[in-house]
Amino acid sequence: MALKHHPDKQAALILAETTEEAKQAKKDEIESHFKSIQEAYEVLIDPTKRRIYDSTDEFDDDVPTDCAPQDFFKVFGPAFMRNGRWSVTQPIPSLGDDATPIEEVDKFYNFWYNFKSWREFPDDDEYDLEQAESREHKRWMERQNAKLQEKAKKVEYARVRTLVDNAYKKDPRIQRRKDEEKAEKQRRKESKYLAKKQQEEEAARAAEEERKRKEEEAKKAAEAALNQKKQKEKEKKLLRKEKTRLRTLAAPVVAESHFGLSDEDVETACASLDMEQLKKLSDSMEGKDAAEKARLLSSALHKESSSKEAKKSDANGVESSASKSNSTGGKATQGSSILNSYEKKERPWGKEEVEMLRKAIQKYPKGTSRRWEVVSEFIGTGRSVEEILKATKTVLLQKPDSTKAFDSFLEKRKPAQSIASPLSTRDETVSSSTEGAGTASSKAAAQPASSQTANGKAAADPIPDIAPSVTDPDAWTETQVLALVQALKAFPKDASQRWERVAAAVPGKTVVQCKKKVAAMRENFRSKKSGD
Repeated sequence: MALKHHPDKQAALILAETTEEAKQAKKDEIESHFKSIQEAYEVLIDPTKRRIYDSTDEFDDDVPTDCAPQDFFKVFGPAFMRNGRWSVTQPIPSLGDDATPIEEVDKFYNFWYNFKSWREFPDDDEYDLEQAESREHKRWMERQNAKLQEKAKKVEYARVRTLVDNAYKKDPRIQRRKDEEKAEKQRRKESKYLAKKQQEEEAARAAEEERKRKEEEAKKAAEAALNQKKQKEKEKKLLRKEKTRLRTLAAPVVAESHFGLSDEDVETACASLDMEQLKKLSDSMEGKDAAEKARLLSSALHKESSSKEAKKSDANGVESSASKSNSTGGKATQGSSILNSYEKKERPWGKEEVEMLRKAIQKYPKGTSRRWEVVSEFIGTGRSVEEILKATKTVLLQKPDSTKAFDSFLEKRKPAQSIASPLSTRDETVSSSTEGAGTASSKAAAQPASSQTANGKAAADPIPDIAPSVTDPDAWTETQVLALVQALKAFPKDASQRWERVAAAVPGKTVVQCKKKVAAMRENFRSKKSGD
């Protein structure tokens, strides 16, 4: 085409014209036509210019919005095929039909939701780069054109997205899947509800069975406890009857003092012998004279004491063997404490042990792991768990003797403090010590030599301030005044319990005396200030 329409090949057409003006006009027409062919060729061989040129073709941008379910593929199928020409990826997937597998449908919509378009949008207001006057002008034109292109592409992608959304909402295949998922979700929900209901019913049934079982067990336990209580009461009644019978039979023996027997021996026999032994002894003493009764009673007591001695010797043998087998002294002590628990039960509780027991119970409250073993270790006197439990119910519940209350108060009362105020400075202590040096030397000389040797060093006691006269209790020493001033500085007005703390810091003064002294000092200061 270039050879055919080249101006050099069109000379015959120019010569055919008669006038010079006509020849010039024909020549300009041929050159203009050839330039147009050249420009068209340059556009077609340049990919960018060719894409811009193809984007200017007439195109139907309409997007379907609604349709009947049976017309879905007829309405949306051509719309997707029409817009598919702008896709960078070719070929585009087909919309398919109603029988298309759901996997292919998902691939189709994934493709369109990630759609990439090569469509360009040349605008009338765009700048022609060939008309740029300089490099900077050309770059500015490129930036402006890029902004216009970006804006137009956003509109295009929004249009395509609207097309895909409308199709996804109206697609009967997607609707069927949603209905199936909804039905499956409802089925799972109902099955879960039924399973939960069944589980609750089973739990309620199990709880009811457990309640009935516990009621039966509690009923049986109550019946057993009642029967056991009745049996114990019956045994106690029989035991009391046998003890009364033995005391009646032993009355003539005690009256005549056969074998040196007394009421205490009879009570010992009643306390140490069980019901069978008491019954056997009473039966043997029945109908006998006083001497025979005394012999039988003495024999029974002797047998009981012999059995106790035998048990005691066996316990001592076990204790010695246990002490040999244990390598550490702590274990031997523990074994001996267990074996001698009978003797320890009879050991009385001292005041220090009772105080330690009270402190241990407060320190290790209920819920402490192995509480009573820990309490026993805390007391540290080898008391067993049984002894501690018994003491908590007897010793700790005893009321204090009112006759000894004052003596206990005197024992617990602390001696009056004779030390200087804790708020006094080192200089004050040194000055007070210097003032009372004579008194300190006389006290040190009066101390016996044995006390000086025991102490190992000759340290003089702190010298108290010279006490005010008894006739004037409101008199203040310099050390007390200085301690008061320091206490007022240490405890400001907003301090809680200020005057109690100030009085505690001033030796030998009460709250009222401190307040009076502060008021007097304030009045003295005001009078001096007014005098000046």
